[in-house]
Amino acid sequence: MAAEKTSQKFPLVGIGASAGGIESFKKFLSAVPDNSGMAYILVQHLSPSHDSILPDILAKITNIPVQEITDECHIAPDHIYVIPENKTLLVTDHELKLLPREKGALNMPIDIFFTSLAKVHQSLAIGVVLSGTAHDGTVGLRDIKEYGGITFAEDPDTAAWDGMPKSAIAAGVVDFVLPAEEIPSKLINVHAAYETTRTSADRIQTKKTDINEDGLKKILSAVQRFSGVDFSYYKRPTIIRRIDRRIAINQMADHLGYLEFLGESKAEQEALFQDLLIKVTAFFRDPEIFAELAEKVLPQLLADQVPDKPIRIWVTACATGEEVYSIAIALFELLGGLTAGHNMHRTKIQIFASDMSEVAINKARAGIYSATEMEPLSKRQREQYFTKTDGSYKVVKPIRDSIVFAVHNFLKDPPFGKVDLVSCRNVLIYMEPVLQKKLFATLHYALNENGFLLLGKSETTGTSSDLFVPFSKQAKIFTRKPGSGRFFQVPDRQGKNTAAPAFKKMPMKRSSKTDFRKNAESVLISRYTPASVIVDEHMEIVHISGEVAPFLEPSSGKPTHELMKMARKELAFELRNAIDKAKTTQESIIKEGIPVKNNGERFSANIEIVPLTETVDPHYLILFQKESPNTSFWGRAWKKLKPSFTASEKNHVQQRNTALERELEQAREDMRRISEDQEAFNEELQSTNEEMQSSNEEMQSLNEELETSKEELQSTNEELIIVNRELLEKQGELNHTLNYLEAIFANLREPLLVLEKGYNVQIANATFYKKFEVKKTQIEGKPFFAIQHKLWNNAALRTLLEKVLPEKGLVVDEEIGIDFPTGEKKSFMFNAREIEREKDSEKLILLSMEDITERKMTQAYKETISELQKTNEQLDRYVHVASHDLQEPLRKIMIFSNLLLEGSANEPDENRDTLKKIASSAERMSGLIKGLLEYSRVAHQGDLFEATDLNLITKDILSDFDLLIREKQAQLDIGQLPEIQAIPLQMNQLLANLIGNALKFSTKGVAPLIKVASHVFPKKEVEKHPSLSPKLNYCEIIVSDNGIGFSPKYQEQIFLIFQRLRESKEHKGSGIGLSLVKKIVENHHGAIYTVSEEGMGAAFHVILPVEQPK
Repeated sequence: MAAEKTSQKFPLVGIGASAGGIESFKKFLSAVPDNSGMAYILVQHLSPSHDSILPDILAKITNIPVQEITDECHIAPDHIYVIPENKTLLVTDHELKLLPREKGALNMPIDIFFTSLAKVHQSLAIGVVLSGTAHDGTVGLRDIKEYGGITFAEDPDTAAWDGMPKSAIAAGVVDFVLPAEEIPSKLINVHAAYETTRTSADRIQTKKTDINEDGLKKILSAVQRFSGVDFSYYKRPTIIRRIDRRIAINQMADHLGYLEFLGESKAEQEALFQDLLIKVTAFFRDPEIFAELAEKVLPQLLADQVPDKPIRIWVTACATGEEVYSIAIALFELLGGLTAGHNMHRTKIQIFASDMSEVAINKARAGIYSATEMEPLSKRQREQYFTKTDGSYKVVKPIRDSIVFAVHNFLKDPPFGKVDLVSCRNVLIYMEPVLQKKLFATLHYALNENGFLLLGKSETTGTSSDLFVPFSKQAKIFTRKPGSGRFFQVPDRQGKNTAAPAFKKMPMKRSSKTDFRKNAESVLISRYTPASVIVDEHMEIVHISGEVAPFLEPSSGKPTHELMKMARKELAFELRNAIDKAKTTQESIIKEGIPVKNNGERFSANIEIVPLTETVDPHYLILFQKESPNTSFWGRAWKKLKPSFTASEKNHVQQRNTALERELEQAREDMRRISEDQEAFNEELQSTNEEMQSSNEEMQSLNEELETSKEELQSTNEELIIVNRELLEKQGELNHTLNYLEAIFANLREPLLVLEKGYNVQIANATFYKKFEVKKTQIEGKPFFAIQHKLWNNAALRTLLEKVLPEKGLVVDEEIGIDFPTGEKKSFMFNAREIEREKDSEKLILLSMEDITERKMTQAYKETISELQKTNEQLDRYVHVASHDLQEPLRKIMIFSNLLLEGSANEPDENRDTLKKIASSAERMSGLIKGLLEYSRVAHQGDLFEATDLNLITKDILSDFDLLIREKQAQLDIGQLPEIQAIPLQMNQLLANLIGNALKFSTKGVAPLIKVASHVFPKKEVEKHPSLSPKLNYCEIIVSDNGIGFSPKYQEQIFLIFQRLRESKEHKGSGIGLSLVKKIVENHHGAIYTVSEEGMGAAFHVILPVEQPK
């Protein structure tokens, strides 16, 4: 089979799947890197009538471009191509080509594409079979592997449907079995190794290096050592490609590294040997050639047959047997089919099939094939020449019995002789010309004069045209030219005979001691081996040794190897019994003295049945021994007794013996008849069974058609399931978004409305209903401008919604005043937007309104406060300046009044009292001015806060009041005070005022008792004081006394500036001290309150933050 060549330099990965394949595709592609440098072609079983959305599904799980294949689609690396529905896919050098799907035929798109990929891209072809039922892809993987590509199958344990992967694995055409998601990394690693070896291979082919050439020779020598086959005469490109494939699969660095591995691994030796062998075959491969064979060649062989001389056919390199069985079927059909099987016996046809691979021969000998391998056969041929067993097909016994299989190397071993037809197809194309010439000489030697030679489609006799003449050039059939032929064993290329001419007589070699021993053993075995046969569990003879003619004879009719049909009738019963016992006991069974007649000769036969234990299937060795009457036990006894008998006694004994023999013979005849009746009954059962199998075959055929439809529907269903799943996910997302938006809509603090056509209210949020005290039934579905007694029927608002919004599609922060029925006018900030639910659907209006009346009032208040603050600042500055300017004249008044008093001793008392009043008023006025000045300073003090120890400040204050304390004999109880963040000077003023007032406003005649204490202010109490922040930690300082106290009604009034509750000589004051205290507390972000009863003393509670807010 000639292969098309490709100029592509990157691998093409064909991926086939059926039922369950979409999930496997997703797992596979999600593990493919974006820059693998490979192209991926996906072939999925698809329903011909359903539009596939597979490309859309796969595009969502990979960044690699995914496209559905169009006819003559150019192939590029790092792209994914997906087969469309109702198409068959082929590949050329650079393009993918689509063909219409063949109607009525079994749909096998994966096999078709894989085979095309293998032929065109050869070692750059990679095949991957994923989940699916049946067996599509198995044949395609075999072709990819044969052309040097690499093959993968999804692990059946991880595949949703394991039919396709299992089929490929069972056929032995898979290099790697992995879960779908692990295949890409292995594929890339193997390809990287393949690229390295491919470079080496190119150098070998062009003979640029001797090192790699030497390495290749060593590998071929190693193969010859463990297989006995010399591949050095095979064409180099083929050998290199297959060795490179093994190197890549084992991920070796180079040929030399692989050579070392090869020497250590028996499994790899066998794998390489099997890869090097040519095993591409199929039933009725190239049908037109078989048609010519059946029409011209086989009839001529039958017509030219010499009586009693068999027609001999030899199929060389038969591989797994499909071709030889095809020739046998063609012969049977020419002779009338299985029903005329006796014609085969009468015409004496012998078919030989040989191959170098024992593995291939074993499969061919078993005659069991998968459904995939059976596809080239017609339904009639499958039903007539095969029986179905466990999903496979087995060649029927008459066909199988007509062929002898043997492991045979036609380049080394002597050929089958006197052959009428040799089939040597698709072998020569892999050989170098020198080897082809030697092989043609061997085939010429094997053929009878005018015998036929059948070659492959791409093969010719070439330089050996002197040996063969064309019979049919188109069908590649040749006939042998007259002339003597000789067999020449092909010498090893490594040996001395490498340069020997093709037809030079090979010198005889001396036999070694080992050869003598083998010769002797052969002679001994041939001369002295007892007559014996080996049978399988079905009593079919598989091997014959020694002279068995006295015990076995061919049966009439159709040729057979059945032991019971070939055994002489005297032995049949005893043989059956002995074999049954041996099967049951698995021990040797011996039967002796069985009388047998053979061509008038009488003798006693001994048989021994020996079970063979070390075999895969049950087999039995049957030994035969012949005893003559003189050597048998009864013969020897008769000889000893004979002289003592009289003549009459001898006569009587002989008569009696004759009678007993007749009775025994009759008994044996009866038993034989019973056995034959049983055989006939078994044959009837077999016939019934065959009819049932035929019916089963028809059902199976129908089932296969239904299975194909099921696969296509399954693929369609998978796509629909994935789409449905995605729609459900999107619906869930939309529902989530809708719920989210509805929650936002419902919980916004601003009133919201949705207006529909005609500005009717579709819906409003909860804030709208609550703020305007309306119900849903009062507004929903009603015109917006008519609701709430036409509250919103405002000219400016109408213009906004009817003109501005349609033009701009959006309204932002438009302020409009609304007149309420109560006469109140409120300001609202309106925002509006057009929204579209679906494409081309009617637009809605989302309208929000924010009542900004209070905000505007607050802004006005802030502006007023700002103006007042400016006024206060001006007043404060005036007070500061005025107090400073007034101090000077007051000081002069006080000085002059005091001078006058000192010099007025002789003045009348009335004048002196007047002078005293002037001095006292001036002093009081000076104190008032000082108080105002301090108050002003506190209001504008910009000192920084710092850590302040109140204990030290209190100590300084008590030092200042020391004389007054002594004078009043006051008792002070000063507790531990905290350290806080404060302005130290203001803390001094605060505590000095409170302690000073406690000393000043004491009860007459009672010693003052003053307490100063502090504690942490409870968090739960903070909320009772609006000026405090819940985020800060506070301490509470309490200054209490036992003085005159005041009525609770004055608790707020006492903190006002210039407020004095009483005026007396004992209790003088300016009315500024406590207002100053309150101002200091406010500066420190604290609070102050007092508790007092008249005549019961007073307690001042000062609450200050431990740390000031940042």
